[in-house]
Amino acid sequence: MYLALREIRFAKTRYVMIILIMLLISFLVLFVTGLAKGLAYANASSIKNMAASHFILQKDSDHRFGRSQLTEDTLTAAQQVAGDDNATPINLRMATVTEQGLSLKSDVTLFAIDMASWLAPKVIEGQTITNDTQGQVLVDRKLKEAGIKVGSVLVDQMTGASWTVSGFVANESYSHTPSIFMNEKDWLQLQSFTPVKGQNASDKSYNAIALKATGEQLAQLRAELADTDIISKSDTVSAVPGYKEEQGSLLMMIAFLYVISAMVLAVFFFVITIQKMSQFGILKAIGAKTGYLARNVVGQVLLLSIGSLAVSLGLIRIVYAVLPASMPFQLDSSTVLLSCSLFIVTAVLGSLLSVYKVSRTDALDAIGRTAA
Repeated sequence: MYLALREIRFAKTRYVMIILIMLLISFLVLFVTGLAKGLAYANASSIKNMAASHFILQKDSDHRFGRSQLTEDTLTAAQQVAGDDNATPINLRMATVTEQGLSLKSDVTLFAIDMASWLAPKVIEGQTITNDTQGQVLVDRKLKEAGIKVGSVLVDQMTGASWTVSGFVANESYSHTPSIFMNEKDWLQLQSFTPVKGQNASDKSYNAIALKATGEQLAQLRAELADTDIISKSDTVSAVPGYKEEQGSLLMMIAFLYVISAMVLAVFFFVITIQKMSQFGILKAIGAKTGYLARNVVGQVLLLSIGSLAVSLGLIRIVYAVLPASMPFQLDSSTVLLSCSLFIVTAVLGSLLSVYKVSRTDALDAIGRTAA
């Protein structure tokens, strides 16, 4: 590391340029990763925020809430096994709403849940609702951008049903649309406008049942409810329309960014190493071991990588602070740690070509080139 630090101090301009390139690459990797995580969260945050471990869905529904239809008998059976408090129903549907008296339309996802259960979202502004309130809903704060506020009246474009906004919740969306939460009473009233085929408007049916269950309880439920699928939360999130396809494209982009980073860094350090072959040869001639020189090369790469990452993280925090609220961006500590670790590993792998070149350096040839 001594040689690495002396060289950086001696050739400041060269290494400032290298740090700048590494800074831009690491910033791009972190920013795209944050966008990918943000899009993933915005696509299914309402499901991810639920404290459920598993969900019960109708068999052959492709694990999608909108294609699933469960009866009250299924809910009763689930509650008998998991407990009344550990199995709670969910209904949802996509809708388009407007604020009463205005023409601006917003696509949303309507969720009907037990407001006394652990599925109820935390209210950040306004008042929460209960199972007894009527005509009131909780909405995601992204709807504020459409001018909606506490007390606004929302009208469903398809049915004409209307609800008053009682409060706002944070980070609740489904399939990239803001979520609206209502109780079962208002849901049944909404269903009376568009009843399910083959059912009376007053019949209770559910799209899914959220579970908190042990492994033993899950095994019993799978045996008793053979006409259903019981899947984990991660599988439920993956089944959200467009989630897999979107994340597949973004992850491929991030993977190629790492590959390109390794190639760019490898070329830069290899060129610098070639320029220093005479010095490496002389050091070998006076007794420096190949391992010592290799450690200095790798140490130099590590030092530059960590420094550029530190600056990149600072820039990311600044950019995140000025991003509009509508832009999905999320970088939690685990993602940052993983991304930084991968970048450092990528940089070190890129330096191995330089290490190989150093190991092949012949001291006599290097001295000859210097003398010439």
